[in-house]
Amino acid sequence: MDTQPEKNGAVVESTSGAVRGGMNDGVHFFRGIPYGKTPTGARRWRIAERPEPWSGIRDAVTFCDRAPQINRARRPANAWIRDPGPISEDCLALNVYTPSVGNSDNGPSGRPVMVYLHGGGFRFGSGAADGLNGTNLAKAGDVVVVTFNHRLNVFGFANFGELGGEEFAEAQNLGMLDIVTVLEWVRDNITAFGGDGGNVTIFGQSGGGCKVAAAMAMPAAKGLFHKAIMQSSSAHIRLANLENSERVTALVLDSLGVTDMDALQQAPMDAVFDAYLQAVKSNNGNDTFRPVIDGKTIIGNPFDVEALEFSADVPLMIGTAETEKAFYDVIVDPAGLALTEAQITTKTAAFVGITEAQAAVLIGGYRIGREAESERDIFNRITSDQMYRRNCVEAAEKKSSHGGAPTFLYEFTYRIPALGGILRSPHTMCLPFVFGTTKIAELFTGAGPEQDALTNAVQGAWVAFARTGNPNHAGLAQWSPYDAKTRPTMIFDKECRQALAPKPEDLARITACPPFVTDEMRKTPA
Repeated sequence: MDTQPEKNGAVVESTSGAVRGGMNDGVHFFRGIPYGKTPTGARRWRIAERPEPWSGIRDAVTFCDRAPQINRARRPANAWIRDPGPISEDCLALNVYTPSVGNSDNGPSGRPVMVYLHGGGFRFGSGAADGLNGTNLAKAGDVVVVTFNHRLNVFGFANFGELGGEEFAEAQNLGMLDIVTVLEWVRDNITAFGGDGGNVTIFGQSGGGCKVAAAMAMPAAKGLFHKAIMQSSSAHIRLANLENSERVTALVLDSLGVTDMDALQQAPMDAVFDAYLQAVKSNNGNDTFRPVIDGKTIIGNPFDVEALEFSADVPLMIGTAETEKAFYDVIVDPAGLALTEAQITTKTAAFVGITEAQAAVLIGGYRIGREAESERDIFNRITSDQMYRRNCVEAAEKKSSHGGAPTFLYEFTYRIPALGGILRSPHTMCLPFVFGTTKIAELFTGAGPEQDALTNAVQGAWVAFARTGNPNHAGLAQWSPYDAKTRPTMIFDKECRQALAPKPEDLARITACPPFVTDEMRKTPA
């Protein structure tokens, strides 16, 4: 996709000043619009401050920096989701893609707005990866797309309340409060970019899906978005607690050797980040810098009764891919993917949290009717169900049973061609079909008429949901709201169809196992 701006891009007046964007395939784009001041020095670990207004016209054609983070492996099959741009704390900026600015041709209210919350857990990621380019989604769906970067890991989810006092009590959820600030910017500015601030959908994949769930339990976010889409989230049933965040934050302070907030705020970024990595290592590899239930910023686990009551008016679309965990094979030598019977038993027992004898029974059950599948295939099915599917089904059941706005459940079973097809239906595969970027992700998803047809079905559902709260559209089979009795699930594949209670035996087997332990997930590179 050509990302070079054409000359004479549109000028739009924002609350901070005028910005000039560019054009790509008939779609206006604006990159790197600041929504907060650089959170360094005295502003580090504080709620984002609005940018200082500027005079004149600010060029908005360059993405902002990524938040401080590790650089993940970049391979041909996953390069589309990796932003190779620079890293700094100057990361509080957003990007807008719109078919036209203002409201001259899209009615009095403006277009639906789709705000994407990037994945990467709460440790890394960016809204500026090539595969997340909002051009095609904005054009095909006639919607306004917003992507952004925000604070992550120790910079966005550290607990300095004890060291810094009450004024730093919200530091443990700053990464989520940055998202609230983005949504406030959308409320105040999106009309000028052709959008409807009264019809905002937040959607996110992986860690971004968990961010969507956390936002649904945030009083500060109430009313700033109206629909929610959670794609391949694994950790939304149980968020972290104050004890988790206090423990790992103390390890950071020990590593840095600082005893007051002034010194901490002035410490070099790299030193703070290195202390964070050491803290995770000292915490047995568990990274618990993530949204924390504090009863104020986040009122509770998103699918517990109190939070469900709070978000009852928000329609939800939620789902997974069939072999999510296969994505991690992208950064593994394919020659080392084969598993022996002993290895699959040991690995399954460790991941699921059961004995090897129980793992052997679980593996045997998953093999019924799948005798031709390899040990790696079966392992990926089990771990994907344990880490992703069971939690998404549980969320759908809890929200639909609670009442209020409807919930829609889906599963991707389309098999992508990456690495000779060994990944089947892995984590992240939904994104190129939602954003319409399969040509960019061609080495991962493939590109051609088959992928275009699936893009039309998927993108159409996401856009229809953003527009009305109902994903049904002319290019898709009937999709009913979820209920715990019939369990309607949209299957996205070469032929999309609604299935009632798909693969019930697998779901019964995995839900009989211990719940997924979220900290264990953070031992696996994403």
